[in-house]
Amino acid sequence: MIDIAAQIIKHKKPIVISFILVTLISVIAQFGVSVNYNMVDYLPEDAPSTTALELMEQEFDGSVPNTRVMVSDVTIQEALDYKDKLDSIAGVSDVTWLDDAIDIKTPIEMADKDTVESYYKDNNALFTFSVASGEEVKATDAIYELIGEEGAISGEALNTATQQKMAVTETMYAAALLVPIIVLILILSTTSWIEPVFFLTAIGVSVLINLGTNIFLGEVSFVTQSVAPILQLAVSLDYAIFLLHSFSDYRQKVEDPKEAMRLAMKRSFPAIIASASTTFFGFIALSFMEFEIGSDLGLNLVKGIVLSFISVMVFLPALTLMFYKWIDKTQHKPLLPAFRNIGKRVVKVKIPSLLIVFILIVPAFLAQGQTNFIYGIGEQPESTRAGSDIVKIEEVFGKSTQMVLLVPKGDLGKEENLVQELEGLKPVKSVLSYVNTVGAAIPPEYLEESITEQFFSDNYSRIILQTNTKAEGEEAFAFIEEVQAIAEGYYGNEVYSLGEAVTLYDIKNVVQKDNSIVNVLTVVTIAFVLLITFKSITFPLVLLLTIQSAVWINLSVPYFTNSSLVFVGYLIVSTVQLAATVDYAILLTEAYKENRKEMPALKAIKVTLDEKIFSIAISASILSSVGFILWITSSNPIVSSIGLLLGRGALLAFIMVVFLLPAMLVVFDKVIEKTTWKANYYKGK
Repeated sequence: MIDIAAQIIKHKKPIVISFILVTLISVIAQFGVSVNYNMVDYLPEDAPSTTALELMEQEFDGSVPNTRVMVSDVTIQEALDYKDKLDSIAGVSDVTWLDDAIDIKTPIEMADKDTVESYYKDNNALFTFSVASGEEVKATDAIYELIGEEGAISGEALNTATQQKMAVTETMYAAALLVPIIVLILILSTTSWIEPVFFLTAIGVSVLINLGTNIFLGEVSFVTQSVAPILQLAVSLDYAIFLLHSFSDYRQKVEDPKEAMRLAMKRSFPAIIASASTTFFGFIALSFMEFEIGSDLGLNLVKGIVLSFISVMVFLPALTLMFYKWIDKTQHKPLLPAFRNIGKRVVKVKIPSLLIVFILIVPAFLAQGQTNFIYGIGEQPESTRAGSDIVKIEEVFGKSTQMVLLVPKGDLGKEENLVQELEGLKPVKSVLSYVNTVGAAIPPEYLEESITEQFFSDNYSRIILQTNTKAEGEEAFAFIEEVQAIAEGYYGNEVYSLGEAVTLYDIKNVVQKDNSIVNVLTVVTIAFVLLITFKSITFPLVLLLTIQSAVWINLSVPYFTNSSLVFVGYLIVSTVQLAATVDYAILLTEAYKENRKEMPALKAIKVTLDEKIFSIAISASILSSVGFILWITSSNPIVSSIGLLLGRGALLAFIMVVFLLPAMLVVFDKVIEKTTWKANYYKGK
């Protein structure tokens, strides 16, 4: 490290210039990175709905409907005109309405009432169709122009369009709120007006390089685009703080700034590498998710942590030595009073702290697994046009989800029996198929292809079900299982099902498997890093229990408040919170371990808390601010839920590190000493 530090100090100008050039290139390159807003694309290739979608694209020209549009106060003829106009919009295909389900040349009063009211009710017409991927914004804008203020749109395409429009605005809004808050926190924690600029420059450079290097990936998910840059900034800002605080300390002991920096790099390296390693391995666990939104985010965060580490250990020392006189010229007195006697007060409540947490752990652990989860993007707020449109459509037509079945073609009698059984299911509003629209008695080969192509391909028959269930939830998922079981009773495993609800059903099954794998990997890898760092069996257990308690309590809150939680957010935060906040525990424990070599346990923990609580509070306040700002600024339910969980989790982790961790270090002092290699604890009284 000393040799590397000497080389960095020697070549400081070329290093700073190189980093600036790479950053500028990265800023330009990031405009070439596309953002994917379609969660379906992140399902594994062998997921049943993915296989079904690929099969339907091969067999049929039409796509699965992903949009509903309601036009108010129209006659049947006017509705047919709207259907033609919708069909002519670029990106829109397979517009389905009442005339596809019944013969509207005959009086509709003679048709099945439930079928009619699935499409036309109280002079309101409801159309369903597909919007092509990548065309969502243009198509929905054109639809709104056609239907006006009185019309309404709902569905996946609108959700995607809404997120695309809001993503850039919300990211800028979040940054505009976040940067001043972080600067304020850093100013309060330093004694130089310019020092926070150095912190943010070092990490900001690594964030921009990370965004630019995504061009080699081609595209990133909307979750990664919204969360990764801000999260990288929050979790790696500590590295810069560690280094510059060490540099500041050595400036008071050593006259030569270069020597002070060399010593600071040597001293801060173990703390920075330990902090980066736990975060690195925690994020690596996300990369093992089968649901690839997690692995996409994990890869970006891992890349970000490596780049932040390099920036802090290479770019920041070079930059600081070039402009350290600015730090000297902008010195100011501490703006906050010193934290004194905190340790003494905390130690007094060590037993109550232990008892309270141990009482809470079991119900929190059980509750966090019983939360009502959302597996999709969640519902849009009613305050938005998208949210109010959903309410409008549901007030007239109720909830509706489409499900498509592909069954082997050929046996019209068997297909008719299946359709009749499906029509008898309670959630089914209507079924659209050849046998109940044209008739099983009429051979398809006698009809024009324009009539049969929506029902038949070379090998499969297509059956479309309109249901009154939500897109997800226990009722929707139970219905999918029931339909699949009925269809398999006729055709075995040659049945394929697809649709928004089926996709969410698959996402649920995939992410529930991911949950176990990711959590185990996170704990095991972080435990391994802690084992190496502390050369102890019990230190890792104590640190992991401290942070994991905060994670469980955080994730149990939705259960006790009877609110739903987006599962992707839950899964990501259960990993990110552990990986990002275990640093607080490491910082306190490393200092305690050194103090314990010179004094008894009680005195050591008091001194450690007085020394380190300020640094931990700064780190926690930055991460918590990041989380709460994401929660406030994002209209995307996934990003918003990640923000809320992260903000609350950072605060809980801080409380646990300040109260639970010291209590365990003191109470289990003798056990820790015996299970730590070369503990060299102080033996006096």
